[in-house]
This record gives sequence, C-alpha cells and structure tokens, in this order.
Amino acid sequence: MAEVTVVFADLTGSTGVFESLGNAKATQAITRLTQWIGRVCEAHCGQVIKYLGDGVLIIFPHNPDAVEAATELQRVHQERIRNWPEALKMRLQVGMARGEIVEHDGDCYGDAVNVASRLSDLSGPEQILATDLVIQQLPGDSLVRFRCLGAIELRGRSESCVVHRIEWQSEVMSELFTLPATLTQSPFAKTAARPSSIELSSLDVSAAFTTMELPVFLGRDPAAQFVLQDPRVSRNHARIEWRAGKFYLEDVSSYGTWVRFSDSSAIIALRRQECVLLQEGEIALGAPFEDFTVPTVSFKFHTVPLAWSNS
Repeated sequence: MAEVTVVFADLTGSTGVFESLGNAKATQAITRLTQWIGRVCEAHCGQVIKYLGDGVLIIFPHNPDAVEAATELQRVHQERIRNWPEALKMRLQVGMARGEIVEHDGDCYGDAVNVASRLSDLSGPEQILATDLVIQQLPGDSLVRFRCLGAIELRGRSESCVVHRIEWQSEVMSELFTLPATLTQSPFAKTAARPSSIELSSLDVSAAFTTMELPVFLGRDPAAQFVLQDPRVSRNHARIEWRAGKFYLEDVSSYGTWVRFSDSSAIIALRRQECVLLQEGEIALGAPFEDFTVPTVSFKFHTVPLAWSNS
C-alpha cells in the first residue's frame, strides 16, 4: 500500500447553474471546470483518479505538492469567477487527507479517501480542510497558513479527526494563524484566559450559559434552552457542549448549520457533524449566510484567569 495525500475538489452551486443555463450548457461548463481542476493537479504531480460529476478525486505522492495544488486552485478560481453573475458562480470546496490507500481497477480505497471525501462535504465554499497528518508533513520552512479546528466527528468513523483549515487568501493577516512549528509556553506569560461561559444572542434575545450548564440546545422547541421561531429551524436544531476544555457545536437538524468566525470569511457547513467554536462568531440555522433572511445566532465567550505554573 502506498501513502499519498488524497484530495477531493468539489464545485458548489451547480444546481443553480443547471437552472440558469439548462442541462446541455451547464454540463459543458462544469466539465470544463473539472477538467481544469485535473490539469492543475497534474501540473503539481498529482494523479487524477476519477471525475465525479461536479468533483474530482486526485492523489499526490508528495504532500507539499497537494497543498500547493489546492491553494492554487482556490486562488485562480476565485479570480476567475469574480465578475461572473451570482447565479452562475460555482465555488470550490476541498478536502485533504494523508494515508495509505489501495489502488484497484482504476479506483482507490482507504481511510484517507473516506476522510478526504467527508472533509470536502464538511467544508464551505472557498475552503480547504485538511487532516492533522497533512499539516504535520509540511516542510518546516513552509509558508502555508492554517488554523486548527480541533477534533471533529466524521460520519461513519469511530474516531474523531483533528482538522485544520488552510487559509490561502493573501489578504488574511498572517499573525492570526498557526504556523508549522513547535509551540511552547512563554516563560514570561503569568496568566492565560480560560473560557467559563458562552453568550448567545439573536435579535433582542440574549442568554449566557456556564460550562456547568452545558449542553444546551438551540431550536424551535419551547423546551430548548435557546429558542428561535423560524420554520427553517428544527425543533432541536443544534447542540452546544463543553468537552475536553473546548466548546463544541453539533448540528442535529434537518437542513444544516453554518458557522463563521469573526476573523475570517470562511464558512464551516455542518450536516449532522460538529466543530469546535474557537472564538466569537455567528451561527446560521437552516440556511447558509448568503440568505440574508436566515436566522443567525452570535456567540462570544467570557473568561476567567488561569494561572500558569513556573515549575
């Protein structure tokens, strides 16, 4: 078995393109884009395994080549569609995983294939999600910026997976992101902040919950701890819990949940999945943020000092 980096690159918004252009023209447009994805990846020493309608499955023997290909795809494609009509814009979402695979009869199989596929589904438009091993195998002098989203439960997998969001946008401030280096506690740091509660706000409703009061449900059910009356919100739509020193948001709804953090325009799409709430941001329930009527909940944390030991 060979260890490779598996990349799933999918186009979002193709349904709207079929509605706007009709079957023949939409199929032609999507085919051109997926073939372009394949050519870019092959130029970075990737091997196209198969085309999947509006997506492409590619493997890379060398991990840095895969990351370079994924970031180039996002940069070039974002510029390509900048002036397209909104109804015709198909954005890219990418999932990446490193591991051993088995190639058989023109296809490939293995845990890395399954994880990359799940991460592609989980990622939002213009987003790249990668496993911990993809990040760990970047060279020490790599300039790739990323943010750890913590351990995420993936459907069909018994163990959680540590996931990172690769930040490819050139305008993002680099000091906001973790670089591939060993992190040590500064000897000059005497205190840190430990989250003690999470505050939720929607329109004129606000409520704070301590870590001892979690888990709580957001939903339409009057018994939910944070109630939102909107037909797109499920009776029990999302669950927030405190686990292993972090706040986790889990989607348990019919229509999905979307999360964005205050420091980035990247969006995490959740469908029966969970993510770590790293810092303050917003949650959209039942529809993506692009729908300006979607019910949204802002969240932020309150903290208490945590002393560091000098020993």
